[in-house]
Amino acid sequence: MAVFVIPVAAFIITALSTPAYAMHISEGILPLPWAGLWYVLAMPFMAKGIFDIKKRTRQTSFFIPLIGMVSAMVFIISAMPIPVPIAGTCSHPAGTGLAAILVGPFATVVATSIALLIQALFLAHGGITTLGANILSMGVVGAFSGYFTFKVLTKAKVPLVIAAFLAGLASDWLTYAMTSFELALGLSEKGMFLKLYNSIALAFVPTQLPIGILEGFAAAGLFAFVLKRRPDILINLGIIKPLSLYKEGIGHEEVVY
Repeated sequence: MAVFVIPVAAFIITALSTPAYAMHISEGILPLPWAGLWYVLAMPFMAKGIFDIKKRTRQTSFFIPLIGMVSAMVFIISAMPIPVPIAGTCSHPAGTGLAAILVGPFATVVATSIALLIQALFLAHGGITTLGANILSMGVVGAFSGYFTFKVLTKAKVPLVIAAFLAGLASDWLTYAMTSFELALGLSEKGMFLKLYNSIALAFVPTQLPIGILEGFAAAGLFAFVLKRRPDILINLGIIKPLSLYKEGIGHEEVVY
């Protein structure tokens, strides 16, 4: 767990010495009924994620340290705000696409929730009332879109690294599509939802378009590094499996369907 505590503590100390930005959806932006609804929708994913982590910990000894590292990764990656001309939010990478590939989407929801809670409490990034909305957009939509993109592409025999790139890209962009949806629902007057949604989504484009592409490259690069250096980790997590060593030779892998 030191791998988790040390980088998080170091980053908190660094971040606290710099001006805070209102990233994610900020405290007080959403009306309380909407904020409560997003909490209600996010909680089942959290509960299933905790159950999955307990189950997989019994199966894989290194799963808890891995969850710690994934939480730290999401925390650091998503704490890089870029101001957007919309009240109460900022652009930033998420890291949930790669996280979902490694530990699964439900466990990623838990890891993301930990990162978002620390940011809300100690960095004034996001908020407590808006935590449910941020978990739903970044944790649920981000994780599941990245996970299923990777699974569909690998099943279609797309190379693993390319699938990881597109998973990171999809996760990032769909996170912000969901954030736009949440903001528009909470802030629009009657009959103005679609107009406000389009305005918010378009405001994200100049920053989130390149950020999504960069996040795709980061996901692909990190996945390729693990695949080359420690394929046994991916095998133990059930992401890949070795082909017949006698027929294909050591080091060849294929995706587990």
